[in-house]
Amino acid sequence: MAPLPVIDPHFHLWDLESNVYPWLMQRPLPASVAGDVGPIAHSYRLKDYRAESARWQIIAAIHVDAGFDPADPIAETHWLQGIAEAEHFPQGIVAAAQLDHPAIAEVLAAQARFPNVRGIRHIINWHRDPAKTYVQRANLLTDPLWNAGFAQLRDYSLSFDLQLYPSQMAEAANLAARHPETAIILNHAGMPVDRDEDGLAQWRGGMKQLAAQPNVSVKISGLGMVDWHWTTETLRPFVLDTIVIFGPRRCMFASNFPVDSLYSDFDTLFDAFDTIVADFTDAERRALFAENARRIYRLP
Repeated sequence: MAPLPVIDPHFHLWDLESNVYPWLMQRPLPASVAGDVGPIAHSYRLKDYRAESARWQIIAAIHVDAGFDPADPIAETHWLQGIAEAEHFPQGIVAAAQLDHPAIAEVLAAQARFPNVRGIRHIINWHRDPAKTYVQRANLLTDPLWNAGFAQLRDYSLSFDLQLYPSQMAEAANLAARHPETAIILNHAGMPVDRDEDGLAQWRGGMKQLAAQPNVSVKISGLGMVDWHWTTETLRPFVLDTIVIFGPRRCMFASNFPVDSLYSDFDTLFDAFDTIVADFTDAERRALFAENARRIYRLP
């Protein structure tokens, strides 16, 4: 089909010559649910993203924190804001902040001062399998200090990018219900990493619990991290189930590049999205590829 305008609401840049990214620079590289990240453990700059996405009409994009040095999350935002002002891209930034940090108010205030910042991400994926977990604490969603930090997002008009596993979704839905004024964007279609019958049932059930909260939307992205040898047909049920559960007005297609370049090139990924929703209406397709991201991330 004819290419539609695209707003990519989830991509990353990194500069390993000037900045610190522990997950890409430690040797040996740490274990990851994404597998061997060695092929992407090099600088990835805006020119690289533009080259990989050149076939698509990318009219805007949201940069999501890229595992920068957790001791200095403001430095990543400062670097990205400089790129945005020089290149008029990216149009939005989801910055890093650890919500249980004792000085979280100061961190959020500093991040919110950057004109392109729209939200915050604090990855909270916990899994009983140590090879899949991102954090060592299973109880962040119920931790009083973490919840106090989350409550402050409203004070700075910041959204929250929620990256977790299906086993955490029920508690996340409770969080969304307690904070209806804060927009929550579920990352990577909820990361359905456990593909047995029980795991898939837990994913679908958790997605429905989150979708019941009107302040929650979802990015359909990152599915390669949990399906390293995906095809359009293996993606199809997850893409369509997500759209059915959340509705076409609360879903966004995103690249997660360059992480998802471990599993395919940009064209193959977006061709798959395009094929899966080929029978949708023009308005629905435009919403999924661009308009929802524009609205949810408050872009001009």
